[in-house]
This record gives sequence, C-alpha cells and structure tokens, in this order.
Amino acid sequence: MAVQTRKKKPAPLGSDVVAEGATPLHSQIRESIRSQVRDGKLIDATGRLMTEAELGRHFGVSRITIRNAIAPLVTEGMFARSRGRGTFLRSNQPENWVGHLMGFSETIRDAGYQAGARILQQGMTNRHDAAVRDQLRERAVWQLKRLRLADDTPIAIEHAFYPPDIGLELEKRDLVSIIMYRVFEDELGLAIKDAQQTISADLADAGSAKLLGVKVGSPLLAIERVTFGKDGRALELLRAVYLPNYFRLSISLTRRHS
Repeated sequence: MAVQTRKKKPAPLGSDVVAEGATPLHSQIRESIRSQVRDGKLIDATGRLMTEAELGRHFGVSRITIRNAIAPLVTEGMFARSRGRGTFLRSNQPENWVGHLMGFSETIRDAGYQAGARILQQGMTNRHDAAVRDQLRERAVWQLKRLRLADDTPIAIEHAFYPPDIGLELEKRDLVSIIMYRVFEDELGLAIKDAQQTISADLADAGSAKLLGVKVGSPLLAIERVTFGKDGRALELLRAVYLPNYFRLSISLTRRHS
C-alpha cells in the first residue's frame, strides 16, 4: 500500500484498511483480502470467501466497494465464482496468460506477492548448448541464473541467456530487483515484438530440489521462452522451472473455421 502522509483513523473491525490516502479504498481492501486469505483468514474450510455483506461488515464499507475490490481477484484467477454457492479460492496462485508478455516480477507482483531473487550465476560464457547458440546466434553469450522468490519463499529457478551487448548492459543494474522487460524498453531502447514460449512438465533433480525445498522427483512446471525485438533479433532465451502450486496457466483459445 502507499505510505499514508495523514494521520490514520482506527481501522474498522480489525482490518488493516483505512479510507484515507492516495490509494483508492477498494484497492486497499483488495490487497488486504489477498493478504488475509493467504494467512487463512476470510475463508472457510472449503475455501469459500465471506459474502459481500460479511466482508462489508468486516471492513466497514459498502457492498459496492467490496464488489469492486473482489472483481479483479476473480479476473486474475485467485478466486472463482460459482452461481448459487459463492466465491471460492482457487488452489493455486495464477499466471493469467492471455497473450501479454510479462516477466516474473510483473507476474508475481500482480498475484499479490513481493518478488525477489538470489543470483546463482552471471557473466559471459561459451559453455552453452547448441539450442542457445542457434537461437541467439552468438558463440559466447551473457547468462543470468537466479532463484526467484515470492515473499522470500523460493518458487522458481530461471536461467536466461542474452547477446553479449545486452548482457553487459544488464550487468550494470541491480539484478535482484530488475524488471527485465521494462529495462529493455525504457532504458535500453529495445522494442519487444513478441515471444515464443513452450510449456512442459518436469521433475526436480537434486540441484533444483535443494534450491526449491522439495523432494527429488517432485513435479515442476518448465518453460522455455525466446523473446524477439521488432527487428526479429532474439533478445533473450529463458529457461525456467516453477513450483506448480504457484502458477496456473489460463490460455484463451479460438476455434479456427475453414
């Protein structure tokens, strides 16, 4: 939430939301719902969220404010509405994939977590496989391997490869908190056109299991993504594995008619 510059009023009914400040009230309540639900509050044993009336009483606000707070959480996939039954927490946190290219930090922050990273490897290398060489068309590339965190919990391992000129620019920046695609576009002047991404299942080996805190052989979600500039140049090759309970891929499909 935004830092309040005015004196806060007492929060109603034990909530951590106040009506004052630059952030709209429904946005404050949305983030409070997100946070409290992650702590097991506001939902029952079946994952059913309090009704709008109950939430209104809990936060001391109108039902329309509650409705505006909840709607984006349903859209992003945190909750699902069931007609006649209520609003239920989904079992995993989402990456709503509807054609928008987003990096880890953008995705995980949209899901309500604090994104973080621990750097495992970085720098120039020529010890990469043929697929990296073919995609980036470079004999030597700059690599960045990071353990990705959500609220300090390890949930992913990302290994990215870049052409040397891009990598050497990235090296000058804070690689723990960097929002990669924003740096590409806003600081490096690299216009992103699109990306090709493949998704598959994987099993944790000894190394990834130790980093992610799971057993060897645990299921992981694996992706490989090549991001292209408007000139057709490959800007990044990313290989990553994620804990599947933190990611749900929702893909919009259309029927092709002949």
